[in-house]
Amino acid sequence: MESESGILTGEHFLGGNEACAEGAIAAGCRFFAGYPITPSTEVAEHLSERLPEVGGIFIQMEDEIASMNAILGAAWGGMKTMTATSGPGFSLMMENLGLGLMTETPCVLVNVQRGGPSTGLPTLVGQGDMMQARWGSHGPYEIIAISPSSPQEFFDYTIKAFNLSEQWRVPVLVMADEVVGHMTEKVTIPEPGTIQLTPRRTPRVPPEKYLPYEPDTDLVPQMAIAGNGYKMHITGLTHDIKGYPVINEEAQGALVERLVQKIRKNRHKIIEYQEEMCEGADVIVCSYGISARTSLLPIERAREEGIKVGLLKLIVVWPFPDERVDELAGRTRGFVVPEINFGQISLEVERCAHGKAKVILVPHAGGGIHDPEKVLEAIRRAAA
Repeated sequence: MESESGILTGEHFLGGNEACAEGAIAAGCRFFAGYPITPSTEVAEHLSERLPEVGGIFIQMEDEIASMNAILGAAWGGMKTMTATSGPGFSLMMENLGLGLMTETPCVLVNVQRGGPSTGLPTLVGQGDMMQARWGSHGPYEIIAISPSSPQEFFDYTIKAFNLSEQWRVPVLVMADEVVGHMTEKVTIPEPGTIQLTPRRTPRVPPEKYLPYEPDTDLVPQMAIAGNGYKMHITGLTHDIKGYPVINEEAQGALVERLVQKIRKNRHKIIEYQEEMCEGADVIVCSYGISARTSLLPIERAREEGIKVGLLKLIVVWPFPDERVDELAGRTRGFVVPEINFGQISLEVERCAHGKAKVILVPHAGGGIHDPEKVLEAIRRAAA
């Protein structure tokens, strides 16, 4: 079913990548720039047809570097913007991701992860980009990253990503994976008026009083739209509240401290996770994306064996829920962390557990999902 505005509503049978594209449209995205790359190409293909139907713009760029730059520029022109890629393209976008962080440009970058390194497994699953999502660009900064486990979540979390990007004026990453991107399931799309959207924080002062990087009390500045009469200077250089370059230690300290603290001081408003039977659990499985979903069967079998096991599913992976993992570590024997890499988020769990509980990684090189028996065996070891 399609509304008069061209936005889909109702129940649909969609692939994860198509659900992501529809989530972007529902969130108000009207500009997409990207370059085809497996296994995210369906996001671009779907939006190439759908954006013109809702008055939006689709541009296929010459590469991923230009794609990221294009969505930053369109965002300053007043649009909600998005790009999508996978491993090699994600690496190419890191420089301009840093530009988006420095200029505090709201936008969404979707990474449908595949097996790597290098060209790796273009059509098969991986989760090896999770640390790159946090540390991939250079310099000190904070980032927000979300991980869906189903097409419905891919739709919902894409909307969430746009809301977070507007609220905190930061590029937000949606760290999906090939299985979720190519999985086809029922997706329920609410009526447009029922979806809560975060508007852009536009200036509340006239142009003559506007300072592009003067922060509000939550450390986030108001953002003018280019061409609306507001004077602005947008640069990747260290800058003052007017936006002009100031190349010294004092300016760097003031600017970067705010960029970092606007996320750290508000992390309790950003962090989100789902818990199932974690209170009183002897073992907690902590995972994300498709690996959280494929952990459900071994968790069920472990419970049948009498093991008290809970699930801590990460929705927002970055910022990481340090405090909650620390709390749970004091009440459980161990954590089991299945992920399709050789240890990334498991290192964060280990860091936050502070030695109070064992942490058992269930690694996978990529190309497929976990064998349930291997996760079950790790749960048994953690409970012993």
